[in-house]
Amino acid sequence: MDDSVFHRLYDDYHQDVFQFLIYLVKNRHLSEDLMHEVYIRVFKAYDRFEGKSSEKTWLFSIAKNVAIDHFRKTAVRQKHSAEHFDWETQQLTSPERIPEEVASLNEDKILLYKTLDQCTGDQKMVIIMRFFQDLSISETAEVLGWSEGKVKTTQHRAIKALREKLSSKEGGEANAT
Repeated sequence: MDDSVFHRLYDDYHQDVFQFLIYLVKNRHLSEDLMHEVYIRVFKAYDRFEGKSSEKTWLFSIAKNVAIDHFRKTAVRQKHSAEHFDWETQQLTSPERIPEEVASLNEDKILLYKTLDQCTGDQKMVIIMRFFQDLSISETAEVLGWSEGKVKTTQHRAIKALREKLSSKEGGEANAT
């Protein structure tokens, strides 16, 4: 891989990759570490990049895999067992607090971030890619290795679940007052 190509990829996409990772792990330092891992993998694998997708979706695929690897390793360490961490059915939830940047957001957005942690891993991944990273349905499908129909269905279910969870929280707060 040519240094200029690597620097261009880094310059063009590092902020998007970092934001994606921070939404998932909610820890600035860990996101920086994971981002370094992403670019190490990019450096090692660029000669195998076939151009079937955009460089951006390829980078997000790598970032997704790095995050999943992190959650798998964390789950194994915490359970001290050889259980398989199934990221598609288990929640991708970090025990870390929401990043300091999020603290400046209004209360509704903070509630949305916290509620998103209650969704499935698939739902969380789709919401982050579609609405926080502004990836199209086709780009999200490429990153996840899914059909566009599965992305649309997962997005629909995620939005429905978020609405239900948020409305039940609002109802609980109204009853408390």
